[in-house]
Amino acid sequence: MDFYLTALLQGLCFSGIALGIYISMKIFNIPDITTDGSYTLGGVVTAILLTRHLPDYLILPIVLLSGGIAGAITGIIHTKLKINPLLAGILVMTALYSVNLTLMGRSNLPLIGTSSIFTLLQILSDPNQNTFIILSLFVLVITLLIGYLLKTDFGLAMRATGNSESMIRALGVNTDRMKIIGLALANALTAVSGYLISQFQGFADINMGIGIVIVGLGSVIIAETIINWLNITSVWMSLVLVLTGAVLFQLVLALTLNIGVDANLLKLVTAIFVLLIVSLPRFKLKSK
Repeated sequence: MDFYLTALLQGLCFSGIALGIYISMKIFNIPDITTDGSYTLGGVVTAILLTRHLPDYLILPIVLLSGGIAGAITGIIHTKLKINPLLAGILVMTALYSVNLTLMGRSNLPLIGTSSIFTLLQILSDPNQNTFIILSLFVLVITLLIGYLLKTDFGLAMRATGNSESMIRALGVNTDRMKIIGLALANALTAVSGYLISQFQGFADINMGIGIVIVGLGSVIIAETIINWLNITSVWMSLVLVLTGAVLFQLVLALTLNIGVDANLLKLVTAIFVLLIVSLPRFKLKSK
């Protein structure tokens, strides 16, 4: 049971990545690979500040700012230099590897003897259950904030930029600015996942972000498949399904390990699982 509870906790930790990928890919239609670097950046900044015993109420804003700056740089490269967004993300992701390594000064930074967001409140005696409650509250607050933002006039302008850029530009909206802000927001959320997972696992590693974009992508694809099947149009329900997708993704991987699949094949299983989810809508169309 604890095995699946750990997978559930990891899914909640990855909710920031899922929401970030949802904003960049589903709202702005931008395939942003900066995710790999900004996720690690969030973990690295968190680990450095925790080892220097900074209070948690200062660490989270700094993590959000660092991820936001990374995303904004990608947005500026794409919009101002007219570079393909995929290439812009790859360039920033590559640069962030050196930035993260320089910040840490080594490849791995343990958090032994430091406090964490999961030890701030002791609601239950069981550590995993206590972590679950704290994570659930944390994710709930983030989801409410993002949902509220997307329902405001500014959020509607963001969504319109992805749906019909020429139309919203004709209404006087600066679409370049919208893209920069959108990518900054997406990568700030991604950095939050690095903030959570580094505290959850007790260390930050320079390679922790390699291939992490597939986690967010898989979560969004699961959500999109359900959204299309049920014809859901509600923004709130879409966000809930994205979070559900993040949790389901981790539970499937946990089930894979639990039935005896070699851990060395986990990345292969992840790729196949995402491929199956992507292919499901096409199988449905063919059956019709």
